[in-house]
Formats: sequence, C-alpha cells, structure tokens
Amino acid sequence: MRYEGLIYRPPSEAFSLILQVTIGCSHNKCTFCSMYKQKKYRVRELAEIEADIRMAKIAYGDVEKVFLADGDALAVETETLLRILVTLRQTFPSLRHIGIYASPGTILRKTPEELKSLYQTGLTMAYLGVETGDANLLQEIQKGVTPEEMIAAGQKLIRSGILLSCTVILGLAGPDWGKTERHARETALLINQISPHYLAALTLMLEPGTILYRKRQRGEFQLPEPYAIIAELQVLVKHLEVQRACIFRSNHASNYLPIKGTLPQDQKAILKALDQVLQKKEDKYLRPDYLRGL
Repeated sequence: MRYEGLIYRPPSEAFSLILQVTIGCSHNKCTFCSMYKQKKYRVRELAEIEADIRMAKIAYGDVEKVFLADGDALAVETETLLRILVTLRQTFPSLRHIGIYASPGTILRKTPEELKSLYQTGLTMAYLGVETGDANLLQEIQKGVTPEEMIAAGQKLIRSGILLSCTVILGLAGPDWGKTERHARETALLINQISPHYLAALTLMLEPGTILYRKRQRGEFQLPEPYAIIAELQVLVKHLEVQRACIFRSNHASNYLPIKGTLPQDQKAILKALDQVLQKKEDKYLRPDYLRGL
C-alpha cells in the first residue's frame, strides 16, 4: 500500500485495511491535536485510490474491514465516496465494515440523503471527536462548532443508519476543578442528547507542535494530576443517561485507569470501581506515564 506521511486510525480499526482517501485533515485547527500538522489537506485522485484497492487485493486477498483515512475523509465529495465504497465492495466480497473519521462541520454540510446513500452503499461506522460539551472550552480548543451544532451533527449521522463512535477528552479543562467539573458534566449532557453507539474517553497528552503544548511551555496551561483525571471521569460517567445501549471504553493507551463496560447496565459498577480507586489512591492501580501514549 502507498501512504503519505504518518497514518492514524482508531484503536478498534487495528485489523482493518487502511485506505488513504485524503491527505491530512480538512479542519486541522484543534489546539490539542498534532496528528496532521505536517500535511496540507487534499483529496487523493480517484484513480490512485482505485489502484491502491487493486494493490490491496493482490497483497491481502479478501478483507473484512476497511478504514478510510486520513482525518475527516467524510469531507470528500459524496459521489466520489460512493464510487470508492462500490469498488471496495466489488473487490472484497467478505467486506462487512467500512469506517471513517468525520468532523462535525462536514456532517452538517452533508444532506440527510447523502449520508443515507453512504450508509446504503456500505459505510458502517463514523468516528466523531466530540472532545467536550462545554461551549467555552469548545471555542478554546478551536473545534469549529458549538455544542448545539455538535449535537445536531451526531443526531444527523445516527438517523442515516451509520453507527456512531464518539470520543471525549479528559483533562482539557486543566487543573481548575470548577472548570473540570463543568467540562465533564456538560460533556455528559451533550453525549446524552446524541446517544452514540460507542463512547470512548481519552486522556489529554500534550504533543509537541500543538498550541496547548506551547501554552504549557509558557506557563499558560497545566495538566491535571492523575487522580483529578479519575475524578473527572467519575463525574462524566455519573451524568451519562444514554437512550440506547452504548459500549463505553476508557482503556485507551492515554488513560491512567482502564475502564470498559456497556451503558447503562454497567454504570453503577464503573462508578463503584472509580470510587474505590479515588478512596485508596494507590498508584499500583494506575498506568505509569512511561506506558501511556497516543
């Protein structure tokens, strides 16, 4: 396969064929993100993409899962995406899953009919970086949308039939507990209104080249300590009231404490586990920093 620059994909796409449809991210302004800073966004030529699909067939035979990279590949014109989806399904008879990163702005720009056609042609899951439900914090991290627009984007995608996996980021509000608690609470309330099929809580890690990293260097931002992150996660889970079964994960490599379950049935057990860790505050329960990563 031919790839340009570093390639990123969600943890759940570990065994997927990665097909690079776009180079970089169409938004690429988030203050915490370093993933695509070395790339200028563009859409690859359809002929190149189709050639890569043929190469993958020769190299790997039939595949069951494909992930469309880079960031926000949903921003590609719908007709082009439909042709890619058709080619993938024709090339790989066993294909059962096609995932994609999607920004809220791009989702809002697509019509319901476009999203529905993408679903009917084989797009099964979209990954949406919600990050926070706090209006001020969304603006600070330059996400490009309001909480109301984020909710509308998530609901719009779900109505199309595409499965939705949302991520939120612990630690974004810094060490001030008042801001942190509001971030966690407002994020839960936003997620409740979207009610995604999957939800993952990651922990902020400051990467060189990002605006937040430079703010920390200037003394303008600090990361919360580990147990404050656990307390933030507790507030988030406590206020979650999803309307459908939601697979919840906080076991990403960035997290201090691996947590997983299905909401709402595992909510009490998760809260009990978090409470025990916060009461004991024994570091043996936490992932050490040298094992944490993005």
